[in-house]
Amino acid sequence: MTVERTVSALFRLDDETWLRHANPWSGWTRVTTVLPFLILACWSRVWLGWWSLVPILLSLFWTYLNPRVFPRPHSTQNWMSKGTLGERVWLNRDNIPVPEHHRLPPHLLSIVAGAGGVLVVWGVILLEPGTVVFGFSIVLLGKLWFIDRMVWLYEDMRHVPEYGAWLY
Repeated sequence: MTVERTVSALFRLDDETWLRHANPWSGWTRVTTVLPFLILACWSRVWLGWWSLVPILLSLFWTYLNPRVFPRPHSTQNWMSKGTLGERVWLNRDNIPVPEHHRLPPHLLSIVAGAGGVLVVWGVILLEPGTVVFGFSIVLLGKLWFIDRMVWLYEDMRHVPEYGAWLY
């Protein structure tokens, strides 16, 4: 089982939840709100002390809730939906192999986003806004590029009957 599939299992992403997460509103709100909310929540320790655990937990709850609050999309014929569908293909690569040219880039882009994440954490710990903004920019670049690669992966794999049915 892949690491990504383990994370998916922790978030309890079943077929219905994945379909809801394929709604572009889910994808875009997740990309644009989850990390900023968490950063702000962690930063709030300066003002709230231990009470900052409340916004931190709410931010984590939003991460869990986001793929569930949006309905199934009317269509998956858009960039963000295909990116989500590509993530499902990527998660299933141990069962249905992906083409060779798709195997390394997602790992490299995860490393890029992870490096940005380290900067974000470091900046939040030291309360350095410039480091946080720079780290967040790297995370966002890595994540958006990752999504773009997932769109490409989905386009290359949608001939597989199981995957082709997701596009409507």
